[in-house]
Amino acid sequence: MRRFRFTLIAVCLLLLYLGYNDASLSLRNPGPLSIDLETLIAQGAPREWLHVTGGYQNLDEAISTSGQVELKALLVPLVQDPADQRFHLLFETRDPEILDLIYTYHFRFDNVFAQERFRQEQAEVFMARRDVTGMVAGGFKGTSNRDKLMQLAQTVGLDIPADVIMLSEGKEPPRYRGFFFLAMGLAGLIKAGLMFKGSSSHPTVPSGP
Repeated sequence: MRRFRFTLIAVCLLLLYLGYNDASLSLRNPGPLSIDLETLIAQGAPREWLHVTGGYQNLDEAISTSGQVELKALLVPLVQDPADQRFHLLFETRDPEILDLIYTYHFRFDNVFAQERFRQEQAEVFMARRDVTGMVAGGFKGTSNRDKLMQLAQTVGLDIPADVIMLSEGKEPPRYRGFFFLAMGLAGLIKAGLMFKGSSSHPTVPSGP
């Protein structure tokens, strides 16, 4: 029974920790902060939830995050100028139109001439202006994913600095999860406290001779 109580306390403390992180993230980010790409590169991310303006998507350098023929997500550089060769921001997108465009370009042509003609026809799309709204990679999971994506980007030869900003397009802060975790953690600690109190108020009576 004692082991169960200590396990309950450990789980509750974990819930409180996760809840605090999620709740504080939500309170810091009531809405996406609009910021120009140039300012973001120069000063860094002031908040986690951003709406980045003034950039161009570079689909020529987009890479699949799955490493498979079936495209589930792409890692795309967002640059200040189409001529930029060094990438300071990479955004992960699951936009079905972009996924279909990249799949068509790489896998649906029998020869390089048809592929190049398609690229020329879609030139404006490959280097289109794009505003991106999403979350900056952070936390344990975010940092792990960021490291994996960095390794993937370096494997294919992208010229990126060590402090590159990673943005997950479409991702938003959890609105209620943190407060739910906090409530569950507090309720569990109260229950554990009552269990300790109950056990101490009923001491074990020693058996007779």
